[in-house]
Amino acid sequence: MLELRNAVRHYHQGTRIVEAVRGVSLSVEKGEFVSIMGPSGSGKSTIMHLMAGLDSPTSGQALFMGRDLAAMRDRERAILRRTRLAVVFQFFNLVPTLLASDNVALPLLLGGTPRPVARGKAAEALARVGLADRAGHYPDEMSGGEMQRVALARALVLDAEAILCDEPTGNLDSASSTQVLDLLRSLADDGSRAVVMVTHDSAAGARGDRLVRIRDGKIESIERPSRA
Repeated sequence: MLELRNAVRHYHQGTRIVEAVRGVSLSVEKGEFVSIMGPSGSGKSTIMHLMAGLDSPTSGQALFMGRDLAAMRDRERAILRRTRLAVVFQFFNLVPTLLASDNVALPLLLGGTPRPVARGKAAEALARVGLADRAGHYPDEMSGGEMQRVALARALVLDAEAILCDEPTGNLDSASSTQVLDLLRSLADDGSRAVVMVTHDSAAGARGDRLVRIRDGKIESIERPSRA
């Protein structure tokens, strides 16, 4: 479903070339939860951005359902992320002037869904992440854990086939982290979605079906953590 084929990503910093990703090949299927771990600067977030079509490889390929993301137009990739491939960021990216329900409904409204339908689906998504009672609150009235779950509800409302999360527990306390990880685990376990999570937390990484360790832009190892 999600696939990198010998993906390379170089950046120019003045006269210096930074090799962020160096020949990474990795695939993720529906029903699978893959954690990507590595030290700061290892290339793990760049790998997620390549998979999400937020960045393009210098060489190699990033594919979604067999389609080369780099071959799509910007508008096609944007529509893909609004409909089938959801991205959840560490800092939530919620609109501060919108209620939680409106933040969740926003991608549907942008896609032309009638407002009553979008609001109904947003209410269902918020209920699924345990926030039905926070629908009428603004982001600054919620905790970090609640805002992260609103961001996940926004991904759920799309019924996306793939959900990619960049450090989703990075700013949360242990109780909120557990709630978010339980939710991500359940999204993969229902068999209809692929979940990819970038994390620096070994306990969080161990919740995946596979733990991919990245160092210096390369895959160092792939483990299968015990889920007992």
